[in-house]
Amino acid sequence: MKGTILLVCLLAGLQAFCQNAPTERQLIENTIELYFDGWATGDSAKLGRAMHASCFLKNYREGKFTSFSKSQYLGLFKPHDRPKNLRTNIVALDITNNMGSAKVEIINERETFTDYFNLMKTTEGWVIADKVSTRTPHKTNGTQAQKETVLDGLKRPWSIAFLSEDEVLISEKEGDLIKYNLQKKEKIRIKGFPTDLEDGLDGFGDNTGKFEVLTDPDFKTNKYIYLSYAAKAAAGRTTKIVRAVLENESLQQIKVLFVAEPYTDQRVHYGGGMLFGADGKLYFTIGERIFTEKDEPGIPIAQNVEDKRGKIYRINPDGTIPKDNPDFGNKATPGLYATGIRAAQGLTRDLHTGKIWFSEHGTHQGDEINVLKAGANYGWPMKTTGKYRYAEFAPKEIPGNSYTEPVWSWLQTVAPTGVHVYWGTEFAAWNRNLLVGGLSKGSVWRLVIEGETVKSAEELFTDDRVRIRKVIQSPSGKLYLLSDEVNGKLIRVKNGGV
Repeated sequence: MKGTILLVCLLAGLQAFCQNAPTERQLIENTIELYFDGWATGDSAKLGRAMHASCFLKNYREGKFTSFSKSQYLGLFKPHDRPKNLRTNIVALDITNNMGSAKVEIINERETFTDYFNLMKTTEGWVIADKVSTRTPHKTNGTQAQKETVLDGLKRPWSIAFLSEDEVLISEKEGDLIKYNLQKKEKIRIKGFPTDLEDGLDGFGDNTGKFEVLTDPDFKTNKYIYLSYAAKAAAGRTTKIVRAVLENESLQQIKVLFVAEPYTDQRVHYGGGMLFGADGKLYFTIGERIFTEKDEPGIPIAQNVEDKRGKIYRINPDGTIPKDNPDFGNKATPGLYATGIRAAQGLTRDLHTGKIWFSEHGTHQGDEINVLKAGANYGWPMKTTGKYRYAEFAPKEIPGNSYTEPVWSWLQTVAPTGVHVYWGTEFAAWNRNLLVGGLSKGSVWRLVIEGETVKSAEELFTDDRVRIRKVIQSPSGKLYLLSDEVNGKLIRVKNGGV
């Protein structure tokens, strides 16, 4: 029996090790990052660790190659500060057995250089065997972002999902769920939306209506789509998450996955953002559903793990709860993944790292960008980078709580909504930048990120402001926006500098 228990423990430990062990791709990326960290700061020790003893490096400039041995190359470097606005991007990586090759772009504000690496796996790990560098700069595709309206007449559109390169689903907050063919210019209303939809309210600050529309990762096979919306009942309204089969332009086999009870008469902060993670789980946001802090109970809504509001959730696509979700205690709401949320709406996944980023509406200022982490408490309303609407609000400290700081916050009111990590070639200098739509300022923000740090921020379309609800790319990488207007638009963003 003891032997069996020992074997089980060893197997469990081995499984945990394998799950946490980095992949070969990650190990190669680590070597390349070590190289460029040394290159950017003149740290010859880091450069040396990344390179094999036999490594040769070649620079190409003005039609000529210049070769350096490892020792000659390292002798060229002296410590210096890291240049500002310098980024590296692994464009391509291929691995065959113990050999690898990588294409890497080095990008500054004006130009892009390209390095080609050959790597090999030794007993000491992955190291660079040789490198060819195109030291003659070529112009980066210009960042002359230009808007082109593809479709107008939308009723406060909230979300868009691509069925293919040419077909999209669009949820209108105050209208219909529609399917639109970008080539044929055909618009079809999807029938069968749940009858408890609340979208008939008017007045200042009303957030009710349809929210996110999201396709299943295996949509071509199972035809599943996911919807979030404001649902009504006798007691008021709340956020509901459902799954349906899209068949013959109709929603069928509707299954309720989550209801953010209690129903209340409040008309704000529903949340409703949804996303599939790299793990195949469904993540979604639920707002705290009150407008001012004076309405907070003794234990604030977003801090109470028994209250469904003011949280981010992670569930299986069928509504069941993953066994590896963080543990918030026996009384916690099932599916709970993160707390301390005020009014998060935008969610996006970095296709390179798998990290999930989300936007959060502040009060007066205090709008935030965060990286989603299991079990994290993002602080609301105990902490804010802005100002409380109710000036006298002074929350009592909750013993034992610790809070996750935002990655970025604005000193102005932006009202960030849809967020998207850009990938593609049309705007090469934007690769892996975070694009954030803003309702208040009516623009798009481009945040340059390294790891989990925002290095710089640029506001786009300042001469053509319109409330931006969503930023998204098509399967082939075309960039689109949704404008939150009574006459809402689907907008294609093109690069006029190409």
